[in-house]
Amino acid sequence: MDRIRCAWGDSAPEYVAYHDEEWGTPLHGDDALFERLCLEAFQSGLSWLTILRKRPAFRAAFAGFSIDAVAAFGPDDEARLLADAGIVRNRAKVAAAIGNARAAQRVPEGLSALLWSFAPPGPRPRPATLADVPATSPESTAMARELKRRGFVFVGPTTAYALMQATGMVDDHVASCCRATP
Repeated sequence: MDRIRCAWGDSAPEYVAYHDEEWGTPLHGDDALFERLCLEAFQSGLSWLTILRKRPAFRAAFAGFSIDAVAAFGPDDEARLLADAGIVRNRAKVAAAIGNARAAQRVPEGLSALLWSFAPPGPRPRPATLADVPATSPESTAMARELKRRGFVFVGPTTAYALMQATGMVDDHVASCCRATP
């Protein structure tokens, strides 16, 4: 039986699985959220589909996005990453992932607790169409500001909002979507 999804969720097979199984599902855990933060930063200026297709290579290249492992990366690792055609080879984004791992190590409450502290409370109106889905929110702006204050980079309000959507901090499945909950 055909399912009605958010319009983007039907545009490629990878999107169908991502939409149905991951996007908007609450995700916790420091390393899991670090992975999503990194991938959202790597996506900046690119298609999310590109990142989804490269995600297995990203996971292999970045030690499964273990914060401690990535924080220990040195110049040889950075050179290895920049030579890896399986990932996005952008020097600034690679350096950001390594620097963000080090910043995450310095978050006393843990990255997951910090990020989830910006999730808006209570239910909010469900978007009727994709045109009703914002690119930022006051919470994502506050999250980005706090992350930058703590030494993170490549974490503007739009990237923060995309992270919030992807990890279930906000639920932007449109009203007609099979994943929309009342």
